[in-house]
Amino acid sequence: MIWEELIEPLIAIDLDAESYEDVMEQIGGLLIREGYTKASYTEALIAREKEFPTGLDVDGVGVAIPHTDVSHVNKAGIAIGILRNPVTFIQMGTDDETVEVRLVFMLAVVNPNEHIDQLQRIIAIIQDKDVLNKLLKVKDTNQIIEIIKEKEKTL
Repeated sequence: MIWEELIEPLIAIDLDAESYEDVMEQIGGLLIREGYTKASYTEALIAREKEFPTGLDVDGVGVAIPHTDVSHVNKAGIAIGILRNPVTFIQMGTDDETVEVRLVFMLAVVNPNEHIDQLQRIIAIIQDKDVLNKLLKVKDTNQIIEIIKEKEKTL
């Protein structure tokens, strides 16, 4: 379950970012500080995002699910960022379509096979527009964990 992997130090609410690179540095920085990833992680995220965009438009809500190669990761984890203002990402599967992202699920992946399971669970969560709207309105990190926990009980 995603909610079981979430810890407060890896959740950022009301994040003020100017660009997707800024998002990567700020949220990726949480994973670095907590020892989940190596110092090379954010640079690798930015490089990978240019090659394989991770932006998704989910019923008008922009979500991104960035991750990078396992060589930059010490242990598996998930960081979440709720952005104060939307930041432009490129839509997954395109070269130039943009999506205005407000919600970021950043993965620190150690086992590429498990990463597919994580992505599927995250996608199941974010396909619920009510859940997305609740996440965008939270005022404290525990609320994020509770919202995701409640949604995962129904999956």
